[in-house]
Amino acid sequence: MSEMKIPEAFKIKPLNSHSYLVNGAIKQWSGQMTKVYSVIGSEDSLGNFGPTLLGSVPDMGEETAIEAVNAANEAYNRGKGNWPTMSVTDRLKCMEIFVEKMKTHRETVVKLLMWEICKNKTDSYKEFDRTIDYINNTIEAYKNIDRKASKFETQDGVLAHIRRGPIGVVLCLGPYNYPLNETFCLLVPAIIMGNTAVFKPAKHGVLLITPLLEAFQESFPPGVVNIVFGRGRSIAAPIMKTGIIDVLALIGHSSSAVSLQDLHPNKNRLRLVLGLEAKNPAIVLPDADLNHTVAECISGALSFNGQRCTALKVIYVHESIISEFNELFSKAVDNLVFGMPWEDTFLTPLPETSKPAYIQELINDAVSHGAKVINKRGGELTDNYSYPAVLYPVNDKMRLFHEEQFGPIIPIIPYNDIDMPLNDMAESNYGQQVSLFGENIENLGPLIDALANLVCRVNLNSACQRGPDVYPFAGRKNSAVGTLSVYDALRSFSIRTFVAAKDSAKNKEIIKNLLKSDASNFMTTEYLL
Repeated sequence: MSEMKIPEAFKIKPLNSHSYLVNGAIKQWSGQMTKVYSVIGSEDSLGNFGPTLLGSVPDMGEETAIEAVNAANEAYNRGKGNWPTMSVTDRLKCMEIFVEKMKTHRETVVKLLMWEICKNKTDSYKEFDRTIDYINNTIEAYKNIDRKASKFETQDGVLAHIRRGPIGVVLCLGPYNYPLNETFCLLVPAIIMGNTAVFKPAKHGVLLITPLLEAFQESFPPGVVNIVFGRGRSIAAPIMKTGIIDVLALIGHSSSAVSLQDLHPNKNRLRLVLGLEAKNPAIVLPDADLNHTVAECISGALSFNGQRCTALKVIYVHESIISEFNELFSKAVDNLVFGMPWEDTFLTPLPETSKPAYIQELINDAVSHGAKVINKRGGELTDNYSYPAVLYPVNDKMRLFHEEQFGPIIPIIPYNDIDMPLNDMAESNYGQQVSLFGENIENLGPLIDALANLVCRVNLNSACQRGPDVYPFAGRKNSAVGTLSVYDALRSFSIRTFVAAKDSAKNKEIIKNLLKSDASNFMTTEYLL
């Protein structure tokens, strides 16, 4: 696509950002920069066609990483800092200021989402708006938690005032596929609970964070949020080696999480909040409504080109209906429209330059072990895309059976005995979600009972997904550590702590006087409205 064909509203000028945020100051980086390109091609000023230069960001290293983590550590000050001891009301005010400032950057962030990670227009707006909703819902959820804690309990002659308190310094690392929403689903609950944080944006979706630096600076006290740019090995690794980090909050691959944990000198005190990879299956029973099932499987397997941890990455179909399912599914896949993000098509380019070649490797490997590409357009290649390929029959000799493809390729496996998909799930290293399609309750009931112990969410006649954000988002085995949702994330980034006293007249008098005064932000029965 040439520059002249890009609608005026979606043309983009390079954004060269030298800024980063440490200890409440937006500083200017004078060192090496990393250029950021989009796989979407355009013509440059000389008329040459190629990947579009979107801008550049700092390529920082250990020195800046240590500066950032020291700033976060100083702001936390072993729990004595201004932020962790601040009243809940005042912390919430800071977050409310931030969300209002963030709203003013909606169009800029959405345009960068489309160019940087090739997310279509509707989903880009949805990601931004969903993030705003998530922040507002987190504020309300924290109010509810605080209201429930605004009381004293008595047990066995002991008075107790039980609340949730911060843990310490958080290292926050988000993913490229939801560089705004899922990153903020870590960062927002972490800081709102009184922790301080160092945040490194993902490799793809990095530029869209730069317009928000000023909003963070103006909304939070110095050192609460520190934002640096660079490669994970240059930023995250030296930070972990310091031993300062109390919580590793990461959405990405389990290998990255393990590598970072291994660098921490005090693993026993390191809390983990991890959203990791998955190999979510769909199980299609003989009595499934095939038209509905195909529609849900298309959405589940190929929304954002399958680049979601919650995507359906393997489909088990009963042998009695496999021919009909394959025909309907393949036809539906071939009818999907590919285009540019601003054209709002279902299929868009792949932001990772290496992904088309990787998809082709998986296709070639599967074919060499007996599978066929059963849709006509499957595997059609361009420089930045591989058209969705439906492969059948897939077996455990193939890489596609074991690897999380994270892209537009759908393996279909026939089964005759339901124990086959159940055994595969039990032996898998992953256990996030499953989609179960069928109508006979006598079959569904026992299956749900078994599946609920293999994964953390059973989707009945529905595609796998994360939302709504008030529902728990978790995983078994290598798929997650901890639970994320509006409510659960606040718990993940905090710990129950309390003040206790023997139930005596003198202690009661002291407690009453404390509550009447403003001497303590922890000891309060104020009811937040």
